Amino acid sequence: MNISICNSAFLFPGRAKASLLAIVMLVLCGVPFVQAQDAGSQSVLPPVMVTATPFQDRSELDMAQPVSVLRGDDLRRKREANLGDTLSRELGVSSSSFGPGAGRPIIRGLDGPRLRVLENGIGTLDISSLSPDHAVTAESLNASQIEILRGPATLLYGSGVSGGVVNVVNRRIPSELFKSPRGDFEVRGNTATEERAGAFNAVTSVGPASLSVGAFKRKTGDYHIPGRANMDDPNSRAGVVENSAVDSGGISVGGSFVGERGFLGGSVSRLENKYGIPTPEGSKIDLKQTRYDLSGELDQPIAGLEKLKVRMGYNDYKHNEIEGSGEIATRFKNQGLETRAELLHAPIAGWRGVFGVQFRDRNFSALGEEAVIPATKSRSTGIFLVEERNWDRWRLEIGGRGEYATQDPTSNLPSRTFGLYNASTGILWKFMDGHGLGFTATRGQRAPATEELYINGAHHATATFQMGDSALRSETTNNLDLALSKTTGIVKWKFNVFHNWIGNYIFAHGVDANNDGIADRSDETGMLDPEGEFLVQNFAQAGARFYGAEGEVIVALKPDELDLRFFADYVRGKLNNGSNVPRITPPRFGLELNHRTGPWTANITAMRVMQQNRVAELETSTPGYTLLNVEASYRIKETRSNGIKVFLQGRNLLNEEMRVHTSFLKNFAPLPGRALVVGLRGEF
Repeated sequence: MNISICNSAFLFPGRAKASLLAIVMLVLCGVPFVQAQDAGSQSVLPPVMVTATPFQDRSELDMAQPVSVLRGDDLRRKREANLGDTLSRELGVSSSSFGPGAGRPIIRGLDGPRLRVLENGIGTLDISSLSPDHAVTAESLNASQIEILRGPATLLYGSGVSGGVVNVVNRRIPSELFKSPRGDFEVRGNTATEERAGAFNAVTSVGPASLSVGAFKRKTGDYHIPGRANMDDPNSRAGVVENSAVDSGGISVGGSFVGERGFLGGSVSRLENKYGIPTPEGSKIDLKQTRYDLSGELDQPIAGLEKLKVRMGYNDYKHNEIEGSGEIATRFKNQGLETRAELLHAPIAGWRGVFGVQFRDRNFSALGEEAVIPATKSRSTGIFLVEERNWDRWRLEIGGRGEYATQDPTSNLPSRTFGLYNASTGILWKFMDGHGLGFTATRGQRAPATEELYINGAHHATATFQMGDSALRSETTNNLDLALSKTTGIVKWKFNVFHNWIGNYIFAHGVDANNDGIADRSDETGMLDPEGEFLVQNFAQAGARFYGAEGEVIVALKPDELDLRFFADYVRGKLNNGSNVPRITPPRFGLELNHRTGPWTANITAMRVMQQNRVAELETSTPGYTLLNVEASYRIKETRSNGIKVFLQGRNLLNEEMRVHTSFLKNFAPLPGRALVVGLRGEF
């Protein structure tokens, strides 16, 4: 290996840290297996197909809008205890990072209801968008791939998803027949989190029926960190984040009947997740969800239609928020139903398209002495149309969606209704072989979420006293996105730039009623108290804009064996009055070295997260940090798929104190310190 690449370790600050980084890179660059060659094992993988699009013949390389798919070894390497942290190193993606138990993705600074999380194309039906301490119920251990996309295709899944769509794909409902059983398994342990986790998935066929089963189990302890967790309390315990343990598990069974023209199937799954909230209050969440899904596809249902797709999901969700004393403070319940049907029509004058309808129904309640949101029934009905046409090197995509949404609280607060309209267009120009230029323009509307309208009270998990506004108006987003990519050759790259203009942007902001320059605090009743436990925050609206860029360059130092990846992303969120939007991801950049030869693979990733000092009013800045991860894996047995591999990872090898600016808990719960992860992964 070229010694100049290894010397790049010295670009990172701190003499000791740079030396450690250099030693690790030199060791991995010089181990004997890196010199071995096995050309027969270096087959080129086919393009990854994106399932969350209306057209099934689309790979991530053939779409106008920016799309990324996490799968295979990349997914295994980046898995964390929650979905947000798993995706937090993807371009433009960060995490709300509320301890290991809860973390929701944030895309380009947009989070909560501006981003939909799906499981096999249907919403997760949980209440993770309600508050950052609520866990996403989609589990990455059972996922075959995770898709992140924006643009016209997002119109299929809801109004106002200006952040984008994250789709977690698994095999709960098989759509094909198998000649013999297939599946995968994984077991892993982590020294910093004391994690012991395992999962398996299997599918098989009997006659015209396919059956599936899957399960996972994860248990962690209070995780270890360098320094003190509570940066505001010099007397707090050092070396560990207390009340951060997780105990979760789930099981699913499914089946389908498969014919020559399609399939029809269903599944049922059960999730139980108990995790701590690492705040001084020491509360816990005990979550349980039972979910039922139906899915079916029929080719050529009638003349002029190529395919009919129907999906439905229903869940029975509840979680209890338990105080440090063991008493239940609040009982959350959520029964959700989502149904969607899509009709893909045959080409008309060169246009292909899909027309669909979607229904969502949710009954939500929060009961108990600490309940701060009234029981609310939410419903929406949407219709959508997405069309595309190809001309040689050009592809044009257009889409539109209309939606009617209602929020009906059972209290004396006013009900609200919203008519929402969305439109999007995208164009892809393949101006040279292997080169593409994509442009998308989107206009979307979002109805205020339940918590934004009706919350009123102290929220212990985020240590805030929040006041909603039942008069909030719809949020309107106008987005422009430009994507340039090169997908072939020794050097591959992609760059995206974007700009969002948001009218009536809804956000929670700090309050300074006495104009002393210090954010107001209150007691549990809302009375102002400088020493109060809760930071006062009110929901409000203002014009805002988000803009930024992201990109990567991959250099094949030795084709199919050794490549070097440089990556960076940047986002800025500003209100129209010139102030910054709270909790915006700081700029990040890094490099990644990948090596594959014979049964061995190796990876080194170094990422620098910059200090975030462009903060909102009354918000504190967050220091930067450098993350260094290393992994090596060895295929101990070949199978017809990816084989059986043992892997060893070193995470946060510099033992940096890493506080996440997008997290409400940045002052209480930094990310884990130096860790060793060991595991076994197999596919059959």
